[in-house]
Amino acid sequence: MNKEEIVRILKCDDEKEIKALFERASGIRRQVQGDKIFAYGFVYFTTYCRNNCNFCYFRRSNDIGRYRKTEEEVLALSKALVDSGVNLIDLTMGEDPLYHSEEFETVLRIIRKLKEMGTSVMISPGVVPDEIIDRFKEAGADIFALYQETHNRELFRKLRKDQDYDERMHAKLHARDCGMFIEEGILSGVGETPEDVADSLLTMGEIGARQVRVMSFVPQPGSPMENVRTPDRMEELKIIALMRILYPDALIPASLDVDGIAGLKDRIDAGANLITSIIPPKSGLMGVANSVMDVDEGGRTVEEASEILRSMGLRIATDKEFKEFL
Repeated sequence: MNKEEIVRILKCDDEKEIKALFERASGIRRQVQGDKIFAYGFVYFTTYCRNNCNFCYFRRSNDIGRYRKTEEEVLALSKALVDSGVNLIDLTMGEDPLYHSEEFETVLRIIRKLKEMGTSVMISPGVVPDEIIDRFKEAGADIFALYQETHNRELFRKLRKDQDYDERMHAKLHARDCGMFIEEGILSGVGETPEDVADSLLTMGEIGARQVRVMSFVPQPGSPMENVRTPDRMEELKIIALMRILYPDALIPASLDVDGIAGLKDRIDAGANLITSIIPPKSGLMGVANSVMDVDEGGRTVEEASEILRSMGLRIATDKEFKEFL
């Protein structure tokens, strides 16, 4: 599928063609992994950040309550998630100056202890030096996540204020080159064109991303983009389907962080093969796009997701099945 065909599909509003797109993508997902859907536990362990991204609730200049979880808290929350049936722990952090000053020793210990538990680990640390990425790999991290949000450089500058496009891309490629799988992702509804989206989808393949994702923009209080409307979800669903068709073996998330548990089925039907942003209820942890949606109510649990999957003839994969897929 070339750029022109991707753009045509993104612009298409014919209901029959869109339905056929989703059926094709869902069929590919079933062909590749049968009735299995993977599940990631989300541990956003520090919401402090040195960056001032225009789309983010946790941007440096936003006057909000923040937290840093202790090593013991992170490990306890991670164990609870593993015991509930998740296949991987996603350790996510803002670019917290405290961790940068201590050279990530706490994070490295957490990764090693999680690997001792037998779980797979994804680290989402923001931009860090090459030598720290090397140490993440040595500690046992399986996946390195760092999203550009867009591959249009002008739009990137508007979204990620005072950040360097090439520095961010370099960190991702260094993680790939030292042996980790990488995740690349984009935001939908931030001023991109269909051509921009097509370029991003093709770039994901060019850089060898093993996990590819899209999330719809959600306006955040206190950010410069708080009055920008969230996009129609059809755009996100089309992009998920195109990702599945372009990259049949890719890990493609259905995030609970945008529309909560209510948005899960549509994303799976569009071709997603894993559930992200599973968070223990009443844990003090937050999400990113919708930081508290469904969390304390218990809507972002393996149990809730499994109930929806069962109604679709699907199930959460075992840990063994996920590691075999990797």
